[in-house]
Amino acid sequence: MTDNARARKLADRIQVVVAETLDRRIKDPRLGFVTITDARVTGDLREATVFYTVYGDDEERAASAAALESAKGVLRSEVGRQTGVRFTPSLAFVPDALPDNARTIEDLLDKARAKDAEVREVSTGAKYAGDADPYRKPEDEDEAAEADAPSEKDGPSEKNEGPASA
Repeated sequence: MTDNARARKLADRIQVVVAETLDRRIKDPRLGFVTITDARVTGDLREATVFYTVYGDDEERAASAAALESAKGVLRSEVGRQTGVRFTPSLAFVPDALPDNARTIEDLLDKARAKDAEVREVSTGAKYAGDADPYRKPEDEDEAAEADAPSEKDGPSEKNEGPASA
């Protein structure tokens, strides 16, 4: 087993080599606008997974996938020639799910913005159900304490009397 740093370096180099080779040497008409987004290499450096995205619809994606599969041998030989490793890793092309995930997140954010706008519209003319400020303030407590305190002219209150006689 090799260390992860070497696998990362090899994966980065494979990503660059595959992208440049697709741009310069592969002239397949089925190959659309392909972007190599990432490459990962196993710990034994024998297998490499190359992630890609294709700009276009499902038909163009399928055509580009077929073009990448047919160009796999040329790409692998170019990777072996430019990297200089003892065993050239086999290449596997996988469509990257990142654009689909980003599109899903954008849709969810749009729904959340629409709900926020709806709540904002409803709340513009709304009034408080109770008081505007339902919390007690120190002045309110002083007024309440004065209202509860017995006055001298009222006489003795029930609170101040002793136990009730039967």
